[in-house]
Amino acid sequence: MSSPEFASRAATRDADRLAAALATSAPTVETLPVRADLAALFPWGGLRRGGTVVVHRSTALLLALLAEATGAGSWGAVVGLPRVGVVAAAELGVRVERLALVPAPGAELGAVVAALLDGFDVVAVAAPRVADAVARRLSARARGRRAVLLSLGAWPGAEVELRSEGDRWWGLGPGHGHLRGRTALVRARGRGAATRPVQRFVTLQGESIPPHLTHSIIEHMFETSTTAEPGGDR
Repeated sequence: MSSPEFASRAATRDADRLAAALATSAPTVETLPVRADLAALFPWGGLRRGGTVVVHRSTALLLALLAEATGAGSWGAVVGLPRVGVVAAAELGVRVERLALVPAPGAELGAVVAALLDGFDVVAVAAPRVADAVARRLSARARGRRAVLLSLGAWPGAEVELRSEGDRWWGLGPGHGHLRGRTALVRARGRGAATRPVQRFVTLQGESIPPHLTHSIIEHMFETSTTAEPGGDR
């Protein structure tokens, strides 16, 4: 074997050993599962334990993020959304026997959320305004308890922000048929590993759109109205 060839093979072996060492030494990211169409929005493929995620303008998307986690045995809580009940949550796939609802926490929102983060895997919060200092303390609490904090609306220091755009129902034909599903374009961006923007069409309710229908040309669809945060859609 010639010297250049030997050196090349030795360098390849060294590179392989270095890659293996880095892979085994890299910290493991613990996540809570999300549906497959939502997983692509997160660089870790799910909700990172200890992280804070913001959802803009869509209660349906917020609840959809809870579905797989509660189905896999995790416990979830929703705070500050009085119009969300067990029926609405169940329609979006949430295991309601593993869900706590706190519709009106009042002036004690910070204390309520902190207590829930101590015992629940994922806590979703909707509030017109949370002081930055309180929000950062709650994010730190989630980080320390390895819980996931979801906010419907702006939250300082969130690592991922999701924006739902153009919610649409599909399934109606010309004078016949029935609504079969609800889809939305979701855009994700954030900090650190989530810096690179990502966008995906996701199914919020009902059936997924068949492959032969494109998202840009779907007949007999109509958009739902949106309202200001934190309520978003219903």
